[in-house]
Amino acid sequence: MICYAIGDSLYLNVTNRCTNRCSFCIRATKHGIGDGMDLWLKQEPTAAEIIADLEKWNAGQYAEAVFCGYGEPFLRADVCMEVARYIKERWHLPVRVNTNGHGNRACGRDITPELVGLFDTVSISLNAKDRAQYEALCACDFGEAGFDEMLDFAKKCKQVGLSVVLSVVDVISPADIEACRQIAADMGVTFRVRHMQGNEPA
Repeated sequence: MICYAIGDSLYLNVTNRCTNRCSFCIRATKHGIGDGMDLWLKQEPTAAEIIADLEKWNAGQYAEAVFCGYGEPFLRADVCMEVARYIKERWHLPVRVNTNGHGNRACGRDITPELVGLFDTVSISLNAKDRAQYEALCACDFGEAGFDEMLDFAKKCKQVGLSVVLSVVDVISPADIEACRQIAADMGVTFRVRHMQGNEPA
């Protein structure tokens, strides 16, 4: 399934690949979310295929479009940007991406300036208060350096004027959640606690 709706948001599932293998991710135990929403892709859709599916859903009836599926959207950053441009031109919708913040590392370049005008909100999975806890929870392809990559990506997104949200899932202790809240406060960005029950995949 490429597109799927939750409430008044239309989600776009563009890849099942990810640079993290988070211990709490619902990918490890479920094929999808809700009733009949299987998010395991047989193959990664092209930008044209994503756009065709958006048209079937009449995307303009939704309050926002969200790149978030069973994988890390910015592993296909160029496709995401092409589709986001179409959404902006066709429906003028707010566009959000739920990401683990490894887009720059994965693409081998700073993609944040390219996101301006295409994405309104970048919601980044902070997940942990420090490098060691991040690696223990997320089993990142980049090891503990994944934590630094994620924070650097968040800072760069803020610098180019994007709305940034840092999030954690409530599988960590209340004290650790507060430590993460302080990281967001120090950076001057929004903080969000996501609940494990009904947790979004990114």
